Amino acid sequence: MDTQVLIVGAGPVGLTLAVDLGMQGIKCILLEKKDAPEFLPKMERCNARTMEMFRRIGLSQQIRDAGLDGDVPMDVFVVTKMTEAPLLTLKYPSVNEALAEVSESETSEHPAEAYQLISQYTLEPLLKSVADKLPSVDVRYGTEFVDFTQDAHGVTVQLRDHNGQDFSLRAPFMVGCDGGSSLVRKGLDISLRGEGNILRLRQALYRSDDLFDRIPLGAGPGQGRHYHVADDKSSFLIMQDSTKHWTLHAVVDSDAEMAQQFEKVVGTEVDYEMLYVGEWKQNLLLADRYAGGRVFLAGDSAHLVIPTGGLGMNTGVGDAFDLSWKLAATLQGWAGPNILRSYETERRQVGDRNVGASRYASQGRRRWRAQWAPGFNDDTPSGRELRTNLARVADVEQRKTNEMIGAELGYRYVDSPVIWDEPGGPEHAFRVYDPTAWTGVRLPHVWLAPGKSINDTLGRSFTIIRFASNPDPADELVDELRARGAPVAVCDLPDPRLRAIYGRDYFLVRPDLHIAWRGNAMPKDLGKLADVVTGRVVADMGRHHAQG
Repeated sequence: MDTQVLIVGAGPVGLTLAVDLGMQGIKCILLEKKDAPEFLPKMERCNARTMEMFRRIGLSQQIRDAGLDGDVPMDVFVVTKMTEAPLLTLKYPSVNEALAEVSESETSEHPAEAYQLISQYTLEPLLKSVADKLPSVDVRYGTEFVDFTQDAHGVTVQLRDHNGQDFSLRAPFMVGCDGGSSLVRKGLDISLRGEGNILRLRQALYRSDDLFDRIPLGAGPGQGRHYHVADDKSSFLIMQDSTKHWTLHAVVDSDAEMAQQFEKVVGTEVDYEMLYVGEWKQNLLLADRYAGGRVFLAGDSAHLVIPTGGLGMNTGVGDAFDLSWKLAATLQGWAGPNILRSYETERRQVGDRNVGASRYASQGRRRWRAQWAPGFNDDTPSGRELRTNLARVADVEQRKTNEMIGAELGYRYVDSPVIWDEPGGPEHAFRVYDPTAWTGVRLPHVWLAPGKSINDTLGRSFTIIRFASNPDPADELVDELRARGAPVAVCDLPDPRLRAIYGRDYFLVRPDLHIAWRGNAMPKDLGKLADVVTGRVVADMGRHHAQG
């Protein structure tokens, strides 16, 4: 074997997977066809849950330092153009305002981190710089994936370097993080199903050094993040993380028209340079399977969503963190077969849910855009009525895109073979977060001290948390887990405030901070619990009720 994990695709998902594996001492080679990270306008925001995951590996502050300044407003506008008063203003806190709200919370209703605006062309080089410093990670740009075969022991990958020379590499596992047109997925003969090619748009990237500083332009909207243009071209202007770069989406017939459309949307003369134009399609698609043998899919290779709601890259980062600890556990020798099998069970349901959330948000946006009609901008009673009506509908429907906290934080792994079964559970809401500490959810955050989250105290192991004032011994469960080779620690937090927040005396938390078991007494069959959470029993043997 040349390495332990081969990763195809060095976008944010592939890089995150490589970094997290590398931090656990797992050897991996990251393969990317392009010669270096590209300056292209793709993802633009790490949501709160993603920032929590990056906090877990010590990168959240680096990402904030590289991204948008924390004081820049994050407001969203519906406009006719940038020189006229907005039809609708949706106020949202800046990053610093959101962080202040998070830091002052005494409950579990908030995440440990706020969102961060950071463009993909900033995030990719940052993650690459981290990966390059990890001795177990080998990052190879200019290396084209051609094909692969697999057998009972590993995966052999055929590759081509930038000189056109063919060669091969071999590893026990491979992960395809190679996007919506994934060759890895096609090699597994896995189909994407759902709604494809819903709408075709062009996207362009511009540099304008003074546009942001000049806002508001005349009577136009103030400084913010998103400017949705009420027109018949689905125009949408986005401020990128430097405030010097802007992206525009629009339904136009040619690349050249994107320059004209930018000028039309801005509505006044500004200096700018158009750096890139490309076409993209709106899709709502989910892979039939997330794995085949020793090969796995993550990110856009497994799910394609419309950017409304910001769930694309963020869902992929969740894939990477889930798969990373499971691959590490398997390669370290302590995971039973259900650990890797659970990746598809857990992450495909999140992918399916987030495709639905994206559909919900995009339908809302289409609903308010459908209120546009000829004569919309006329200074007539009918024109004014059209504008008033569109703003009224947008005030309801546009919020669906910008308020997705439930989808971000509230997902729960249901029917996982490596989580102790607990009947019932909270509903899956897109826009409302229920901070329940149910099995299958991420352990809700709460501050133990200023700047110290409960999740900051948990290492890359199973953790038995005891909130009880006079707790039962944990030695037997520790022994059972260690007998199976699994890393485990005990965390005692005998605080009535915390016990009231979490609602149980005892929790078993996985290395990815999801709750594997909870109860008010230690279960009688500790061996069975250890077998379930380490993936040693088949799924139908691992369905047991929580105690208490």
